[in-house]
Amino acid sequence: MIFTDTHAHVYSSEFLNETEDCFKRTLVNDVKRVFVPNVDIESITPLKAVCTAYKENYFPMMGLHPCSVKEGFESDLQIIYDELISTKYYAVGEIGMDLYWDKTTFNIQRTAFIEQSGWAIKLDLPVSIHSRDSTQELIDIIKEEKLTNLRGIFHCFTGDEVQAIELINMGFYLGIGGVITYKNSTLPQVLKFIGYEKLVLETDAPYLPPTPHRGKRNETSYIPLIAEKLSQIFEVSIDEIAEITTSNSKKVFGI
Repeated sequence: MIFTDTHAHVYSSEFLNETEDCFKRTLVNDVKRVFVPNVDIESITPLKAVCTAYKENYFPMMGLHPCSVKEGFESDLQIIYDELISTKYYAVGEIGMDLYWDKTTFNIQRTAFIEQSGWAIKLDLPVSIHSRDSTQELIDIIKEEKLTNLRGIFHCFTGDEVQAIELINMGFYLGIGGVITYKNSTLPQVLKFIGYEKLVLETDAPYLPPTPHRGKRNETSYIPLIAEKLSQIFEVSIDEIAEITTSNSKKVFGI
């Protein structure tokens, strides 16, 4: 059985001095593949370092996170793009939109998302899309800008049934993480309606830990807890969840 974590910030300072221990726990829990998103220009160096150190298991992405899109972001995008085309990366990410923290940056977030999406299409790479409080806005932008060849994952999906179906019909996969285990989450009902054929697993470590670790630091070794919840929702074995979600991750990333 092999699990894949399609989204984990394993280079985060939250793991300082524990990187090796976390890595060992990851392998013990059968999480053999971890895809690692970039967030800003400062995270490029630590991301590359950890993915080089564990290159058989950690696979890097490169992008500018929407919360990192500030005034003067154009120069950051140029650095991100230069890095993307000079080193092997498996996706453009983490990109997208976040309207939870700051709605005033909507326009520049939109611009950054469209530009980075264009890179992904040009380079034939998938994307890892952040969509906090902005799932519908991103669906609309993808349609308006005719980004018809854009593919990848809507990471940490928390939308409704209509949005889930629309994204799947557009060719995207849905990233499911610790939120699925939260008592008040509506995701179980949404997923029960759409099925598990287009899902991938993720932790978003060190954020959004699954129950019973809520309120603590998340890590990649907790992926089986998310798989267990999905196995309960769909009444299938954890092995089947591992198999289909890892297979889906291979379709997305090409490895």
